[in-house]
Amino acid sequence: MDRVEPDDDTRFDPASFVGLLIGLATQAQILLGVIENPVTRRTEEVDLERARNVIDVIAMLDVKTKGNLTEEEGEFLKRVLADLRMRWVGANSAKS
Repeated sequence: MDRVEPDDDTRFDPASFVGLLIGLATQAQILLGVIENPVTRRTEEVDLERARNVIDVIAMLDVKTKGNLTEEEGEFLKRVLADLRMRWVGANSAKS
């Protein structure tokens, strides 16, 4: 399968590692009720278990890609993971 290269003016490549992280983070945020589902245009019911699974996948990527990311990719992954973990804790506290 040929990879589509982004235009020189395009900074976001959907087939990049950062693109993968953005997709996973978006899914986790939808499951945490932070953002609305772009398909249904509604805020979904909070699903902590599924959100935790997505966060765990991102954490697994952090472990498995150690030493293989650019500095920018590594920093982005750390920020996304920290933010999602804090949001999960907040959502879990709100449900209790």
